[in-house]
Amino acid sequence: MTTTLSERVSQSAFDGYMLRVVLLMDLHEGTQKQFFEAYEKLRHDIASVPGHISDQLCQSFENPSQWLITSEWESAPQYLAWVNSEHHAEQVKPLGACARAMRPLKFTVLRETGRGYDQAARPARARLQPVPRLGAGIVRHALTFTVKPGSEKKVAELLSSYASPAARVDEHTRLRRTTLFMHGNRVVRTVEVEGDLMAALRHVSEQPEVRAVEEAINPYLEKDRNLNDPESARLFFMRAALPAVHHIAAGETDGDADVTRHALFYPAKPGCGQALARFLARQDEEAAHRPDSPVRSSSIFQRDDTVVRLIDVRGPVRAEPDTILGVRGPRKAAVFGRLTDEAGARAHAAQHTMELITDRRAPAQS
Repeated sequence: MTTTLSERVSQSAFDGYMLRVVLLMDLHEGTQKQFFEAYEKLRHDIASVPGHISDQLCQSFENPSQWLITSEWESAPQYLAWVNSEHHAEQVKPLGACARAMRPLKFTVLRETGRGYDQAARPARARLQPVPRLGAGIVRHALTFTVKPGSEKKVAELLSSYASPAARVDEHTRLRRTTLFMHGNRVVRTVEVEGDLMAALRHVSEQPEVRAVEEAINPYLEKDRNLNDPESARLFFMRAALPAVHHIAAGETDGDADVTRHALFYPAKPGCGQALARFLARQDEEAAHRPDSPVRSSSIFQRDDTVVRLIDVRGPVRAEPDTILGVRGPRKAAVFGRLTDEAGARAHAAQHTMELITDRRAPAQS
């Protein structure tokens, strides 16, 4: 059975389909009124954000401490541009101060039923996803932060020395792979999780050996953080989040000794991060048409003007440098140059390739 290109793309923020965002919140006792007032101030600001359609605030009738915020967006890029902004981080501080726990979930919308849905009232650009995506049940996420110049070697030593936490988180969640890279003084940690991403991240952060490493690198961070202060930790991880915006797999790679993992860092021109991520996604989709392409899978992570592309490559990584960089084909290097402020003639994969610090896979399940 032939796998179509659409089946190979298990995640994409660039397909233009309507997005439903759900935020589950468990509040500290006695903060319900404070939370409601903070939301009342925030909702008018959200209404003016480009791409926002509507939102609802709900309170559990069983437990007054549990709240739910849902919102509709014309497309994922518009939501991501807002939620990943520094303005958003400041906007939601009053809400975060009331919350014991928050769990955001993002869904594209496929079908609607009932008289309550007025499609005619929505913008014409708000399209439903026509068919379900296929995938292997893997959630991908990344964190990025910078360390003080001159501390890179020490930070690399610390980040490569910790003991791996147990892969099994709970009955339904398992850590599949954690990979750490550096590019200059920038650190990028990518994770692959089977099951609940938030449960896996919480599981990792609670491990003593991981906490010890995080505390050890604190003095070297360019931006201070205090992991013992819940609000400081929440803001740090919010700002460090590097969401996955696109994933495509050309074929199976697990267990293939000839496939190696690499990451490329792309600093975009101001305001061009999303366009650059979209450009790279199209390049990877074109490469997936070629059975002989060395790129067997690609995950693109993007926040503002920081773009990271995680690729699994079969064979020598220098065999097709243009495919590795994502500029194969006529005029592609010129487009890349306009988005990165880098002339096509000077675009080389080597200068974008990040240094691998550690790559840890969970043992196969018996």
